[in-house]
Amino acid sequence: MSGRHAWVDASAGVAGDMLLGALVDAGADLAQVQHAVDAVVPGAVRLVARGVLRAGQSATKVDVEVLTDDLPHRHWREIRTMVTDAELAERTRARVLATFGRLAEAEARVHGTSPEDVHFHEVGALDSIADVVGVCAALELLDVATLSAGPVAVGSGRIRTAHGDIGVPVPAVVQLSTGKRVVAGGRGELATPTGMALVVALSERDEDLPALVVDGAGAGAGTKDFPDRPNLTRVLLGTVAATAASAADGGGDRVTVLEANVDDLDPRLWPGVLDRLLAGGALDAWLVPILMKKGRPAHTLTVLAHPHRVAALRDLVFAETSTLGVRASAWTRTALPRGWVDVAVGGAVVPVKVGHRDGRVVRATPEFDAVEQLAGRTGRPVPDVLADAVAAATTAGLVPGAVLPDGLRPTV
Repeated sequence: MSGRHAWVDASAGVAGDMLLGALVDAGADLAQVQHAVDAVVPGAVRLVARGVLRAGQSATKVDVEVLTDDLPHRHWREIRTMVTDAELAERTRARVLATFGRLAEAEARVHGTSPEDVHFHEVGALDSIADVVGVCAALELLDVATLSAGPVAVGSGRIRTAHGDIGVPVPAVVQLSTGKRVVAGGRGELATPTGMALVVALSERDEDLPALVVDGAGAGAGTKDFPDRPNLTRVLLGTVAATAASAADGGGDRVTVLEANVDDLDPRLWPGVLDRLLAGGALDAWLVPILMKKGRPAHTLTVLAHPHRVAALRDLVFAETSTLGVRASAWTRTALPRGWVDVAVGGAVVPVKVGHRDGRVVRATPEFDAVEQLAGRTGRPVPDVLADAVAAATTAGLVPGAVLPDGLRPTV
């Protein structure tokens, strides 16, 4: 985690291509963004960037050129499969799925159906898939760990869509705006469902410009050029001042803690719940026994996550448990860098997790799952294999205070 933060200024509106243009303007490499888009919809679109002026201000306009006549209306489950199967960075994939997941929920509420059965129509077209994947890939290229956004201008009046003549903001944008500060900002559709979904799904909070040590910025242009206001979405990049101070004191990154109290779940289900949360990107997940009202025994489920994974993990908690509510709080976590070193144990290899600081080993612990598996293969008692692994780590010089060995494989 680099701690780089992006703040989105959508005070003049936001669309997927505008946010993508802002990130390209801020330095995201368009060729690498294209590569990510091709991984999901190969050979279907071409991204083209050009410099433009909007009300006298320079910006980048990214156009999505569709290269195929195949423009089906796709279900959410189809898009999810496309993204899941694509070769993408894990953080990019998680952000794309979170964005389309929010879109599916909004469209389902508008049309009175389930998210799985939603036809995305305009937002499922190739250009919008390219916008969502492109934005998420650009964030990864810019090493953005966290995002926030100010109020969004949504527009006013009426527009014509595939569903006929409707009011602005369109129904999907209204659904996505729940809990978000919005203003009209002018006539016409200033916030599209794709743009609003990206802001809502990827931002950890709604805030005015935070105290930021700025190290980059970009402006993305919309298609129209209004004479009275620049039709731009802007992005400011940098380090949040509080995070920078924390780093100076020894390092820290921002994490979110999700919690839920549950008193009516079959206890046999809990191990699988924890496993699926960890597989879904949680940094950690655990249970604490508690006593609730009327003397009911229960558990507090706690999930530790990076902010960009919160939406998906919250959905997973609702899906996998019987809770009716999930609370969230923001924390700063200071974690030792860590990595893996393999040691030989009885003719097999056991990885040892090494926590380190300033080039020195702080602690080294054999991976217990590997120890347990080796014991199962050899028929030896687990404590004996664990003792051998600890001895092998010591022999390899993996002891507190030792210089880090060559070949350390980094992990998160």
